[in-house]
Amino acid sequence: MKLLALKFCNFRSFYGEQSLTFAKSDERNITVIHGNNGSGKTAVLNAFTWALYEKFTAALASPEQLVNRRALSEAKVDKPVPCWVEVSFEHDGKQYRVKRECRAYRKKDGSVEQTKSELMMQFVGDDGRWTFLPSSQMPEDVITRILPRSLHQYFFFDGERIENITRTDNRSEIAEATKKLLGVEVLDRAIKHLTTARKTLEEELEGIGDAETQSLLAQKRKLEQEAEQLQTRQLEIDQELEHQTTRRQQLRQKQLELTEVEGLQTQLNTLEEQEREIREKIQQSKKTLKRAISNRGYSVFLPKVAAEFRSLIREREQRGELPADIKQKFVQDLLDRQKCICGTELHEGTTACNLVKSWLERSGLSEVEAATYRVEARVNELENQIDDFWQEVDREQASINHSKGTLERIQDDLEDLRDQLRHSPREDIRELQKRLDEVDTAIDRLTTEKGVNQEKIANLELQAGRLGKQLKESRSNEKRQKLAVKRIEVAQEAIDRLKQVKENRDEVFRQQLEQQIADLYGQISFKTYLPRLSDRYELSLVEVAGRQDVLVGASTGENQILSLSFIGSVIERVRQWSKAGLVMGPDSSTFPVVMDSPFGNLDELYRRQVARLIPLLANQLVVMVSQTQWRGEVEQEMQSRIGKEYVLTFNSPKSDCEEASIKRYGQVYSLVRQSPNEFEYTEIVEVKNGFS
Repeated sequence: MKLLALKFCNFRSFYGEQSLTFAKSDERNITVIHGNNGSGKTAVLNAFTWALYEKFTAALASPEQLVNRRALSEAKVDKPVPCWVEVSFEHDGKQYRVKRECRAYRKKDGSVEQTKSELMMQFVGDDGRWTFLPSSQMPEDVITRILPRSLHQYFFFDGERIENITRTDNRSEIAEATKKLLGVEVLDRAIKHLTTARKTLEEELEGIGDAETQSLLAQKRKLEQEAEQLQTRQLEIDQELEHQTTRRQQLRQKQLELTEVEGLQTQLNTLEEQEREIREKIQQSKKTLKRAISNRGYSVFLPKVAAEFRSLIREREQRGELPADIKQKFVQDLLDRQKCICGTELHEGTTACNLVKSWLERSGLSEVEAATYRVEARVNELENQIDDFWQEVDREQASINHSKGTLERIQDDLEDLRDQLRHSPREDIRELQKRLDEVDTAIDRLTTEKGVNQEKIANLELQAGRLGKQLKESRSNEKRQKLAVKRIEVAQEAIDRLKQVKENRDEVFRQQLEQQIADLYGQISFKTYLPRLSDRYELSLVEVAGRQDVLVGASTGENQILSLSFIGSVIERVRQWSKAGLVMGPDSSTFPVVMDSPFGNLDELYRRQVARLIPLLANQLVVMVSQTQWRGEVEQEMQSRIGKEYVLTFNSPKSDCEEASIKRYGQVYSLVRQSPNEFEYTEIVEVKNGFS
């Protein structure tokens, strides 16, 4: 996706129709939008997210009030006031125009009614004309294929809140959306279609098969139906978990707003964060333990085998078979020359020749000798590692036990604090905690059910697989039945192979993405922390102590850098995979990044590093900054790559408003000025920088 232009009409603080275009050359790929706080920078960011996804960032106040107040005030009663945003972009060699529109009506009593939004999409056809999408295609589906809805917040984001990426509760969505960028949904569709085809073939087989075949098919179908029902339930659980998690966050926010529980709430937040870190530490220790057992656990069974091996060696040495006295090649050379080292002729059939030949068998032991002593050296090495293995096992077990003890104490403290809230003299505090308890109980129940279901699904799939194997091995002489069984077998084999390809691709991409994040984070941060990306795409920071990863309590700035590293790494990895031809589907290697206030929580060093690296990672960068965020190291690093530049001029109706301006390329541009009327609104002014 390459952004071309943004237009809006009566959207938030922007009165009437206004527009801007974006820098898109490789050398000058930055568009800078200057504006004071409250002038509309966040509205510009949300113009993108509303038009494309009908979503808003957390920083946007009163998202339900989309229509410009001046336009509403000037409109006649019950006359529609249009409000729309249009985003033009290019993708895979084709131009698109997406427009989302709603209307508002001012009523006699002063209230405002707003219609639901409508989404339209056009594209440039082969004839060069703008054409609406055919009725069979939904604009939302086209947008999602280009940039998944669940990943949009990583390309259009509020910089001051970007660290929330590392704490998101929608990690399964992150994983699925990230894989979608690679075109993995192509594999999903293939697996789905092949599964349907296999079921059709099984129905045909049931109609022509013998009693045994029909019985096996009926059992297999029943198991598969049970597994499908559980899979459907798993999706429902995921949705319910997301709902409950959101509800929990809302309730906790309400608690924070009550000053009477501010102290307790701070303690709760601290303890819950510690609880999360301890749980992650336990999981990491268990992974380390599993890895040690998988890689070196066999060594504990070696002593008895090693003793028997050494006993065999000693026996051969006592019999004189080891070490070998002479090399086989040396004996063969004597026979080839037909002359012994003592000068005796070695003619075929003579006693001397037969005696030398007898050494061939004994001399062959020299190769056995070399292999034997190599194995013995390796056995000695492995035996020496047994103590290291047990020390690592003991260390990880001790870490797990210690963490569990710490976790119990934290949970006891949490329960004490929650109990204080449950018995608060204020009814509203008690009610909030009661609802939180209900949510926590629901989350625990759903999480447990999800785990049980996963085990059931795995068991059902295993049983169905065994029945499929029996079906394959059934002895049938009927030609049609044999052919049907063969077709089913081929379909299932294709499904299994595609699933394996998908799993392998996911694992390889995740590992490469983790390395990319680590490399990028290392370029920005001066600390030795390492990012870790779990198989569930959970992002965390660790400090390596010995062989163990220790979770660190990252600051807001470090989490912001980690999140920026994640975004930049996703872009870079997908770009590299696309260039290598590993991405299935349309080209997905071009991404824009739109950042509102990206440097607010960073110190000077981090600001400079981020400002230097982000323009190199994103194909396009749109940055919305205040004067304090732009001046200094950010301007120094980004100036040479600016292609487009705008100023948001805020018109204030206050009679005593303090005007502000910014100087760019010798020209002064107003940031805040006295409004010519009684309304406040924002205008977009293009900066003449000579690069456009």
